[in-house]
Amino acid sequence: MTNSAPSTTTSVPTVQAGSFLTLHYRLAGPAGDVINTFLEKPGTLSLGTGELSPAIEEQLIGLPEGTHTTFELPAGVAFGERNPDMLQWVARKLLNELGDPHEQYAAGDVVQFPTPDGLGSYAGSVVQVREDGAVLFDFSHPLAGQPVTFEVQIIGVL
Repeated sequence: MTNSAPSTTTSVPTVQAGSFLTLHYRLAGPAGDVINTFLEKPGTLSLGTGELSPAIEEQLIGLPEGTHTTFELPAGVAFGERNPDMLQWVARKLLNELGDPHEQYAAGDVVQFPTPDGLGSYAGSVVQVREDGAVLFDFSHPLAGQPVTFEVQIIGVL
C-alpha cells in the first residue's frame, strides 16, 4: 500500500475576458514609447472596458500571471488605420477658451481636450498651424496606421 500526499499544486490565474489586471506595460511605435509604466507604479485595468484596444486585449487572453513578454503588431492592427475624417481645424478663439491663450502650437505637439461632459479628456496631434492661428488636429490615435510594440508584465489577475 502506498501512502500519497494530497496534491498541493495551485493553478496560476490566467487572463480571461473581463479579468481585472495589475500590470506594467509599454506601447511604442516607430518613433518610440507612447506610454511606459515600467518606470512608475504598475497600472490596473479591466479587460473589455476599452482601456486597451481589442487587438491588444486579444494578445493578453490566456497569459498566466507573472508573464513578461513583448508582442509586435503590424501597422494598422493595434489602433486601426488613420482616419481622414478625424482631421479637424480648431479656431484659435476656441483654443484660447480651452487653454492658455499664449500657447504656441507646432506640428507634432499632442494637445489634451476636455470631453463635452467635462469628465474626461481626449488628445489631438497638431498637423498644421495657419497664419490666422487656427490649428489642424488629427484626432486619430497617435499609433493609428503604425506598427506597434506592446510589452507587458502581468503582475496580478483577478
